[in-house]
This record gives sequence, structure tokens and C-alpha cells, in this order.
Amino acid sequence: MFVAPRDAVLRLRKNGNRVMAAGKGDKAMEAEAQVRPGGGGVETYDASKIKVLEGLEAVRKRPAMYVGNTSVGGLHHLVYEVVDNSIDESQAGFCDRIELTIHIDNSVTVVDNGRGIPTDMHPTEKRPAAEVVMTVLHSGGKFDNDTYKVSGGLHGVGVSVVNALSEFLDLEIWRDDKVYEMRFERGKPVTELRQSGTTKRRGTKVRFRPDPTVFEDLNFSFDVLSQRLRELAFLNEGVTIIIEDERAENKRHEFNYKGGIASFVEHLNKNRTPIHPKPIFMRGERDGILAEIALQYNDGYNEIVFSFANSINTLEGGTHLSGFRSALTRTINSYASKVITKEQVALSGDDVREGLTAVISVKLSSTAAPCPASSPTARSAIRRTRSCSWSRETRPADRPSRGETGRTRPSYRSGARS
Repeated sequence: MFVAPRDAVLRLRKNGNRVMAAGKGDKAMEAEAQVRPGGGGVETYDASKIKVLEGLEAVRKRPAMYVGNTSVGGLHHLVYEVVDNSIDESQAGFCDRIELTIHIDNSVTVVDNGRGIPTDMHPTEKRPAAEVVMTVLHSGGKFDNDTYKVSGGLHGVGVSVVNALSEFLDLEIWRDDKVYEMRFERGKPVTELRQSGTTKRRGTKVRFRPDPTVFEDLNFSFDVLSQRLRELAFLNEGVTIIIEDERAENKRHEFNYKGGIASFVEHLNKNRTPIHPKPIFMRGERDGILAEIALQYNDGYNEIVFSFANSINTLEGGTHLSGFRSALTRTINSYASKVITKEQVALSGDDVREGLTAVISVKLSSTAAPCPASSPTARSAIRRTRSCSWSRETRPADRPSRGETGRTRPSYRSGARS
């Protein structure tokens, strides 16, 4: 015969007395278990509990999933998304001028001279393509390899997310000698796309104001935006990018660097003493992947290396960065073994990167870069490009133009990365 342990019997008696004192019977306890967190049961869970968020409602419900957060970082991310669309037009060869204006009411206008968002009727959505782009997640011209060979945004959620998280967004398109306009409020169209005039211009103009019910602070930082636009101008040589702040007088920068990333390296070294006067520039292409490297040594001890994929800063590195480091170490060791014959030379990676300033930029097609420089497909593609025979050239890098007024160097993250 089974005999319960004494301590177990005492616990049962204690719990029973507590239930009786509370006046709860078996049915009351069962009902409590239905709603008690962690209880034996749960509330009724059926199909009615499954919610479907339509359109851009999901963005407004969970904005941090799309822009990172609802503080300063997410606020500026809205601007980056719109500007990146203009940069994609530039990389496709259709845009060479981008203008950004911060208005007094903390709204932002981005204008480019690209092809302009298509305005004709979408074949399956049965509404103008411009409206589809602005209101439907995962819509855009970057899902094939024809419209954009290289693009920073491949998921098609960028500008539609900006629209969803904006108090208002005014869209103006110059295309086919016509001017089209449309207005949205919190992601929903309040006017239809209509022709409002004629023009010889081409391009797209987007003005939006972040929704104060979503974001904690609506004050854009001129310096933060300038730093990102300067980076984009370095990475996309020949493109003129202008930023102006109407909230203060004489607050305007114009960025245009014909030297590309070589000018970027000179900019990073402007407060240092270079060991050789001109940055070394290398460019190589294979299997549709373009890789550019610019480097220059200075008399300091720190390593300053920035890596980009499709103009996006890859802060966590990638094979384009690790491949550059290993190739640099191998190349210098190979050369040293030929000129130094007295003893075996074996320089470490830390040795060859001391005092190094470098920028690595890779541009991959949409089919090769599901996630820039981090996916298995991208990694294998970059390895092939890295091992190709580089066509090398050393060329002078343009100094920052006189139109660039900011004298303080942006706080680019520096230092050796393991």
C-alpha cells in the first residue's frame, strides 16, 4: 500500500484549508485556472483571436520593427530611406543631383532629378503605380535585376514605411513633361494622383513630417544628416548632394567628390600626417560585383577602416572587410620577403594595419546581395571578386570642395576592429 510522505500530506491540508477559508469550491478553482497566468487553462483561443493588419497598419502598430526605434535614430532613418531611393537612381545612371531641405516645422523635403516614380496604372493593383509604391509594403522596382542593377534597399518597404509614420506626405512627380501630385496622411491617400501642370524637369519631390504621435522628438540634427549625405557623396562620385536647414541662417552644405572613396580617405586623414601624398586606389569587377578600395598610411598608430555594401555602412564587417585585411597582410609580407633577404619576415595583421586609413566599397546586384555582404550568396560572390586580378590605378583625390562649410570632421567611428 502506498503511503504519502508526511510533508506532502501537510501541504495538501494547508492548501485545502486556504481554499475553504476563501469560500472556493472545485468549480470556482477551475474558473480561476482559466484566467490565471500560467494556470492549467487559458481563455478561449480561437480564430477570432487572430488579427490581420491591413495595409500599413502593421507599421504604425510596431514602428520600431521597421525603423529601429521611435527616438532620434528612427527619426533620421526616415530621411535615409527617402534619400536612398534617390541614390539608387544615381547608381542606375539617371540622377546626379539630390537636394534635402529641413523646414521650420521639422518637415523634410527630398528632391532628385531621376526618372520619377511611374504614374501609369499598375496592371494587377488597378491603381497608379506611384500610389502602390507609397502604400503597399514590399512593392517597388528592386525585385528584379533589370530596373536597378545595384540597390541599397531590396525589400521594398522604405518609402511606404516613411509614409505610414508621417503626419503628412506630399508627393510630386515630374515625368513625361507632366507634373503629378498626391497627398497622404498617416499612410492613407487623401487625394488622388492628379496632373497639376506641365514641366521640362524630371524627378521626384517628397515632403514629409514625422508623426508626433509616433516619435518622441521631431528635431532633426543637421550634423547627423550632413554626415550621412557626405558619406553618400564620397561613395557615389560625381553626384551633387545639397543639404539646407531653414531653421538657421547660412546653414548649408554642398557635397560633390569627383575622387570618390579616395577623397573619402583624404578627408579622414586631413588632421593627420600621411606617409605618402596620394591614396592608393584599386577597382575590380567580376560576376557583376564591383569592389573599390582606397587606402593611405599616416604617422599614427590607429587603424581607421570603413566598409560599405551598396552604399550602406556594414558596421559588423563582412567578407569584403576580412578579405581586404588578409590580402593586405599577404601582399605586404610577399613584397617584404623579396626586398629583405637577411632574415625571415613575418608581419602580423596588426603590424601592417598600424596607421592605416582605408575605405572598402562593394556593389552587388540584387540577386547576389539578399543581405549586403553577410549572406552565404554574397560571401561566396565577394570571395570570387576578391581573388580576381585587380586593375590597379593610383590617382589624386579631390580635396573637399569650397562649398563644404563644415570644418569639424564628423565623428566617424575609428579604431581597429577584430
